[in-house]
Amino acid sequence: MPKYTQPRKTWQYTSDFKVKAVKLSLQPGILVKQVAEALDIHPFMLSRWRKEYREGKLQGDNQRRVGVNKQKKTISQKELTENQKLKKEIARLQQENDLLKKWQRYLAEQHQNDLDSSKDTERLE
Repeated sequence: MPKYTQPRKTWQYTSDFKVKAVKLSLQPGILVKQVAEALDIHPFMLSRWRKEYREGKLQGDNQRRVGVNKQKKTISQKELTENQKLKKEIARLQQENDLLKKWQRYLAEQHQNDLDSSKDTERLE
């Protein structure tokens, strides 16, 4: 085995290159492995860049990705309002169901009273 006299070369990639690679890998229908092979980098490295990009650690054009956190907040805010609407709808439907049950019991009692009164009139005759 040959002996190396100099240390191995470690590649340094620019932030713009990393961001472009991540954006390319995030497109629908494109696999991380395909992008990594095309750019001649290891798929694990691209996966690590994707994680850093999601977390906002990876910078592109000397700016942090602040938009990701805002987008998550708006999504969660939308979910909260949707949940509140659904809870109100559930409460309304439960009240409606309770009212219908009461009405059903009332009708059953009326029907039973009618049957009882008809039996009493039959005995008198």
